[in-house]
Amino acid sequence: MLDDSIELAKQIRSLSVQLVHQARASHIGSALSIADLLAVLISEDSGCKLALKSDDDRDRLILSKGHACVSLYSALHLKGFFPREDLFTYGRDFSSFMNHVSHHVPGVEFSTGALGHGLPLACGKALAAKILGKTWTSFVIMSDGEIQEGSNWEALLFAPHHNLANMMIFIDYNNLQSLTTVDETISLRPLDLKLEAFGWHVQTINGHDHQEIKQAIMEAKTKPIPSAIILQTVKGKGVSFMENQVVWHYKSPNEDEMNQALLELQAP
Repeated sequence: MLDDSIELAKQIRSLSVQLVHQARASHIGSALSIADLLAVLISEDSGCKLALKSDDDRDRLILSKGHACVSLYSALHLKGFFPREDLFTYGRDFSSFMNHVSHHVPGVEFSTGALGHGLPLACGKALAAKILGKTWTSFVIMSDGEIQEGSNWEALLFAPHHNLANMMIFIDYNNLQSLTTVDETISLRPLDLKLEAFGWHVQTINGHDHQEIKQAIMEAKTKPIPSAIILQTVKGKGVSFMENQVVWHYKSPNEDEMNQALLELQAP
């Protein structure tokens, strides 16, 4: 299954590049940095149960960094939630596949765009599960720059206070946000110690190593407190000229750039 998730990550990246190119959209760097995480989460042995909203026992996966939607859309397509022709309506007029993740898309729990909303919502979902005696887990994918939002720090206090062990957050720590580095904007360091002080179980891992991601999820599931997994990632991962380049937060690849990216992503 590990080899399968690696192949899934390549497909997520390739689809994401094509979608952003054809829609002349943005945020490809942000989408590429979480492709490995999403590939693991949609794998059969990930410990994350994704299903349509009609299945009340599904886990709740919330992409709080909603601008990276093409990677989630691509992952859900590969998981079988909808066909390719639907996926490639992304960014078109009247499409449900909007440029920030939309709950109108099958498999998407919640629309996000303004940062700092996903974690508070996930806390509510996790608390509801606890009150109702349900077994679902709230999984949240967050950006590092997003942690600067004050609403997140309220939620980070709330989850341990209510013993929400059925919460798991993934922080995509690529240290680049819209215009410059996270460190230069508002530094989060030492993020791991801050989260531990708030009462979270914290792991820091290589966010592109599928085995580390799976092991971190399994470890988190054994803890009696909410878990935070800090993923050390590279923005634009997988495409040489996009990696660690802040310009790809907003820039859309032209046809030549798309073709070069696809060649790199599809290489053995």
